[in-house]
Amino acid sequence: MLTIMTLQTERLLFKKVSIEDLNDIHELHSLPEVDRFNTLGIPETIHSTEKIITEWLTGQSSNPQISYTFCLSLLNTKHFIGLIGLKIGKQNYKTAEIWYKIHLNYWNKGYATEALTKLIDFAFNDLHLHRIEAGCAVENFASIKVLEKVGMTKEGMKRKILPIRGEWKDNYFYAILEEDFYNL
Repeated sequence: MLTIMTLQTERLLFKKVSIEDLNDIHELHSLPEVDRFNTLGIPETIHSTEKIITEWLTGQSSNPQISYTFCLSLLNTKHFIGLIGLKIGKQNYKTAEIWYKIHLNYWNKGYATEALTKLIDFAFNDLHLHRIEAGCAVENFASIKVLEKVGMTKEGMKRKILPIRGEWKDNYFYAILEEDFYNL
């Protein structure tokens, strides 16, 4: 079993999520701007956020490990700026789904692209996966830009699959293969 506690880029530190991160994560999940395209919705209480973190911790402690969820912080200040995660699919398919959520104070600074690039590198080089997938609402232009910047290919759209604030929204599906990553 591969046990990773931290990853790092030029500007970011990835730390395995823990219950001590509850307040930062709850604040992030409570921001309407950040929640705009999120299917979780804004948590009613901090206990709702605690349940989500507990699920992440269960996935991280399973054997084999089925998920990796990291708090992102600025390397120079250690200030929390968001979350990024990878959930492993069926083992024989060697796939995973990635996701991220950045605090609005840190939008448009390249942090999502930097973090996603590192997580994809980790997935292919350390976890030896074959395919990484991601989805985003068709109106989420910022995420579309990030996914395409890191080399992911739009493979299609599912109609009205995302339950967001009482409405069904369309979702684009993106993927990057190991061979695509090494040929970037």
